[in-house]
Amino acid sequence: MWSFLRKTNLGRIVQNTLYCFKTMTTSERLAKLETRAITAEEIIKTLKNEVEEMKKLAIQQSSGAKVKQLEAENEQLKLEIQQWKNNLSRLVSVPSSNKVNLQETVSKPDKGPAEVDTSPKPQAVVDQDNCKAEKKKKEKPADGKKSKSGGGNTTVEEPPVDVGRLDFRVGRIISAKRHPDADSLYVEEIDVGEGKSRTVVSGLVKFVPVEELQDRLVVLLCNLKPVKMRGVTSEAMVMCASTPDKVEVLCPPEGCIPGDQVHVEGYPRLPDPVLNPKKKIFETVAPDLKTNSERVATYKGVPFSVPGKGVVTAPSLVQVNIK
Repeated sequence: MWSFLRKTNLGRIVQNTLYCFKTMTTSERLAKLETRAITAEEIIKTLKNEVEEMKKLAIQQSSGAKVKQLEAENEQLKLEIQQWKNNLSRLVSVPSSNKVNLQETVSKPDKGPAEVDTSPKPQAVVDQDNCKAEKKKKEKPADGKKSKSGGGNTTVEEPPVDVGRLDFRVGRIISAKRHPDADSLYVEEIDVGEGKSRTVVSGLVKFVPVEELQDRLVVLLCNLKPVKMRGVTSEAMVMCASTPDKVEVLCPPEGCIPGDQVHVEGYPRLPDPVLNPKKKIFETVAPDLKTNSERVATYKGVPFSVPGKGVVTAPSLVQVNIK
């Protein structure tokens, strides 16, 4: 075998390699190893630098995302502060009759203590004074009520009847099932960010499959007076774009969480704790609740929005009523 290799080129190459290895001194071998070690150290150093750069880049990206989040929260706080200012300016009103005329007060001289007439009065005069006192008692208005002459306690003006009186909030349907006693109704448990869910009864059986309601974000009207529907108390209303033949549940913008408030710009949010059915506030506002040509839910053409997150939309229905 060895004789065969010697006769071929491969054999000659092997012989030369063995010869070089045998002739290489120990110092040369050490020098070669040192060169390789230096090269390896440089490679390791380069890799460390690249790792540090990647860490810095990751930190910068994380900081940028945090800054954006803080900016969004700041904008939302500014909006809420402005709305509270508007609310205060509308709610606080001081009647002109209660304003103090400082100039008149200052200009009046101090008359000193009033003189008391201690002389005895005739019986007729005493009886007349008693009659006057009784008459004043009868004419005195009841406590807490405003007198006809304009005096008495001040009253707070009621906000105008508009969409600001309605408490629209984002909710998440935890569960939905058929009403036990009504074929056309669903009974849903909905989280609206209050710590416990609300029970809501909706007439959506003919329009929305129950599977599409599970774990779905919706817009709720939360300050309706609770009412029993076939034995189940409904504590809110799921808002939908609606026609006689088709009903679609409104969709909050992406990124919403249960409890997010829905606003309409230009109409300060002053929801009643519970809407009084006798005042028909929702019935007055409802005709102006519609989707526009871009499927956006609006009040008098102004979009429903969740600050910092976007607008409320319908899946497909345009120019239809919302109820």
